[in-house]
Amino acid sequence: MKFLQHINLEGCESFMKLPDSIIKLQGLRYLDIDDTHVCSIPRGFRALTNLSALYGFPAYTDGDWCSLEELGSLSQLNGLSIKSLENVSSALLAEKARVKAKKKLTILALECGGRVGDGLVQGGVSESKEEEQIIEAVFDVLCPQPCIEHIVTKRYFGRRLPGWMTSTAMVPLESLKILVLEHLPCCTQLPDGLCRFPYLEWIKVDKAPAIKCVGPEFVQQYNQLHRPSSQLAATFPKLQQLDFNGMEEWEEWVWETEVKAMPLLEELRISPCKLGRMPPGLISHAMTLKKLIIWNVQCLHSLENFISVIELDLYDIPELVNISNLPKLQKLTIKYCPELKTVQEMAAPRRLDLGIFYYESQLPVYLQTVKPSNLLLTCSLEVLTSMAEGESSSEWDKFSHIKQVEACAEDGADEKKWHVFYTSESCKIQTNIHEGRLVEEEE
Repeated sequence: MKFLQHINLEGCESFMKLPDSIIKLQGLRYLDIDDTHVCSIPRGFRALTNLSALYGFPAYTDGDWCSLEELGSLSQLNGLSIKSLENVSSALLAEKARVKAKKKLTILALECGGRVGDGLVQGGVSESKEEEQIIEAVFDVLCPQPCIEHIVTKRYFGRRLPGWMTSTAMVPLESLKILVLEHLPCCTQLPDGLCRFPYLEWIKVDKAPAIKCVGPEFVQQYNQLHRPSSQLAATFPKLQQLDFNGMEEWEEWVWETEVKAMPLLEELRISPCKLGRMPPGLISHAMTLKKLIIWNVQCLHSLENFISVIELDLYDIPELVNISNLPKLQKLTIKYCPELKTVQEMAAPRRLDLGIFYYESQLPVYLQTVKPSNLLLTCSLEVLTSMAEGESSSEWDKFSHIKQVEACAEDGADEKKWHVFYTSESCKIQTNIHEGRLVEEEE
């Protein structure tokens, strides 16, 4: 056992404690205790100086001693995740982890634990300003070297994000490729320094209920806001994917047309929020955007001029009225957008996946202008029954031009009990509706 190099206990929820003898495994290079119930580590853990990956390391204090001290000598680490950082009572204790000194570190995850949402944070406000200030100071000193490539934070309850993510940071994280910010109950704005990181490829913000506005500082540093755009290079030059999820109070995204950013963005995901419009800067400069996913956005009225988008996925956008000018669109999903009236100025998509509410008694009129090759439809039995009547149906002109139609309606737990199949080539309809109803009547 003394030559053991790799231990992976990730997800072993019944595992509670590391044996004291683990410090004798001098050749150990990989240890993953993430998603276990290990909440302490043996003193002397610092002897495992060959560790290159350590995930799920618990932060806690015992009198004047802090477990983060055991990380100080682990200079070979290239992957590190620390959990339960709410247990660290001062920045001085956090500094003993010597994260700043780890020159090989490329992956860093910093996580707070169960106190968030369990008493510390209620309604987006922590119990005390002191708690906020302590965690902010702790995260500030856990600043990685510029060689870092992947950062994750979870359940951070400070009101501002770490200083090393801002425009005032002394050394920007010039190698950072992936940034994931999960569960930010108290943060009121995104850091203004992310646009300084030239190699960012993916940004994900998940559950940030206190953010109401993504301001101009997100795509342009404060000290450059008034400089002529012609003198500035595009920010986020390598960003390919941007996810804004769970920002329920987000209402405004400020990005003006003259600010160049995200020239290589390929995928954008937004859900759920109160965003009223897409920013003109995004429409003007995200010229490689191929996939746009918008779910549960309550106030969006119109979606226009995304000329490079190939795949558009819309779900539960109650006020959406208009979609236009998507000339390269190939795959379109529209689910539960009851006010949508016009879909125009786009190439005929290969596929339309359409879902309408059970209370809607007609197919949407815009089906006559979209003209997809294939239609996958989920609707009420009333609409499906009308479609099954074929040429005599009031819905016939809305779907008869489509090459292939597969439509279904639910019956209790069976989501696809009733169906209609149609092809324009044969102009024939196959359905089980009349047959099924005949059987029901006989019973």
